[in-house]
Amino acid sequence: MYRSHNCGELNASHINSEVTLSGWVQKSRDKGFMNWVDLRDRYGITQLVFDEGRSNKAVFELAKTLGREFVIQVKGTVIEREAKNKNMVTGDIEILVSELNILNPALTPPFTIEDDTDGGEDIRMKYRYLDIRRNPVKNNLLFRHKVAMEVRKYLSDLDFCEVETPYLIKSTPEGARDFVVPSRMNEGQFYALPQSPQTFKQLLMVGGMDKYFQIVKCFRDEDLRADRQPEFTQIDCEMAFVEQEDILNVFEGLTRHLLKEIKGIEVEKFPRITYDYAMKTYGNDKPDIRFGMEFGELNEFAQHKEFPVFNAAELVVGIAVPGAGNYTRKEIDGLIDWIKRPQIGASGMVYVKCNEDGTFKSSVDKFYDQDDLTNWAKITGAKAGDMIFVLSGPADKTRTQLSALRMELATRLGLRNPTEFAPLWVVDFPLLEFDEESGRYHAMHHPFTSPKPEDLELIHSNPGKVRANAYDMVLNGNEIGGGSIRIHDKELQSRMFSLLGFTPEQAEDQFGFLMNAFQFGAPPHGGLAFGLDRLVSILGGQETIRDFIAFPKNNSGRDVMIDAPSVIDETQLKELHIKLV
Repeated sequence: MYRSHNCGELNASHINSEVTLSGWVQKSRDKGFMNWVDLRDRYGITQLVFDEGRSNKAVFELAKTLGREFVIQVKGTVIEREAKNKNMVTGDIEILVSELNILNPALTPPFTIEDDTDGGEDIRMKYRYLDIRRNPVKNNLLFRHKVAMEVRKYLSDLDFCEVETPYLIKSTPEGARDFVVPSRMNEGQFYALPQSPQTFKQLLMVGGMDKYFQIVKCFRDEDLRADRQPEFTQIDCEMAFVEQEDILNVFEGLTRHLLKEIKGIEVEKFPRITYDYAMKTYGNDKPDIRFGMEFGELNEFAQHKEFPVFNAAELVVGIAVPGAGNYTRKEIDGLIDWIKRPQIGASGMVYVKCNEDGTFKSSVDKFYDQDDLTNWAKITGAKAGDMIFVLSGPADKTRTQLSALRMELATRLGLRNPTEFAPLWVVDFPLLEFDEESGRYHAMHHPFTSPKPEDLELIHSNPGKVRANAYDMVLNGNEIGGGSIRIHDKELQSRMFSLLGFTPEQAEDQFGFLMNAFQFGAPPHGGLAFGLDRLVSILGGQETIRDFIAFPKNNSGRDVMIDAPSVIDETQLKELHIKLV
């Protein structure tokens, strides 16, 4: 056998035991008559000792040839370590080696395999298999495994059944861009890789599998960022004979279970806010509620005061920033420059210092007196020592800009504590969004989302006012999951497709299989999908999902380790009936 124990389990109780270990050479220290080697595997590090006086001469000499990352096997005796290391689990012992076998020599790694490595991100992604040997990456993958196992355990205990759905499916026009796969046997036709198993899980409900889940890979051909990859993993779930409340209770329970089992944190009932409240109060539909800085709308006390910028604005809105009253003019100007960047797009910002004596000093003192500014402070909740920042312009655009500023300030002020968790539900989303450019409605979530029952009559008279029977779970300013009660009636689903601009023929061609299934006794059903990558990264105290994926793509969608995507042989192209131009 290659090993009797791993490199993280030996301690003083094993002294005088004969053991066999295998692993990688972390480092060695040659003192001439004595050579120490740190042997590493997934479980930890054990110190080996090669002693000129006690070790076999051939073994002693062979040990001097060991380099970093050599794969070796040793046999020896566990002895007490003279200079104990309290920072190591195995720090009380070492192995006096009697046999040494080099299983595989190794080239010198392009970066050090240490927690604090000297390798940049590009080189570490190219040699990701080496990066995985480092504790931070290894521990992230183990953490991800633990989360996934807790999910499976929780859902299985509630009688959910894990069912695999196909990866080669039909392309549909809604949602993000599909990755397409040419069919060799069906010339000119293509599969698509699933953006989610949405229609299949609904068909499973028609099939009577009333509690389904799947930890499943999904694909979207979108531009990338820190929390997005072209392939990602969902915890995909669906239930039959349920209403919204049933689903919220089950998956709130799952999230509470994960926080308790993974982080040791007890969370009470999750707050629930409507989409309209979220947008009005935080400027986005995934608010971070670990801190305040809620929006205060100032139109009533900011307009008609001879300040043309505010008078011409659809919305004047501000936030109170705690403890920012001591910001220097240079710091304020830096923030103004920050919001003027193209990514934010604001044209300027007004500020009000809340002095300790209860007075105010603003950048618009020419137009507003102390009574006006007192009202601003009341509406934004500003206190002495705070600073009020105010933006104005078109309502939706201005809220988005102020939301970005709110998050940036919270980050700078250290208010986004990664060890604090503040989950909530956002409900009552609009069912539809009207796109001026295309002149038609788009589904806010997807075309299978059911309207709220009380808004059903509006689907014919005023579809833009219909609320969706949909919900998102938000954690620390990130959407970690979302879902809805689905349409299970063919006529309503046909009406939905019509609102989205589908002709009856197009709807039949794209989704006829689903509407036909509805005629064979489709139960009321709904579900939710968590983004596993994002959920794991947030629970792990980070917001970059790449750190929790074994082999991620870079921001250009490339796997630099295996050099993919790549060109394929012309013979393959011919077999697939593809001709490059």
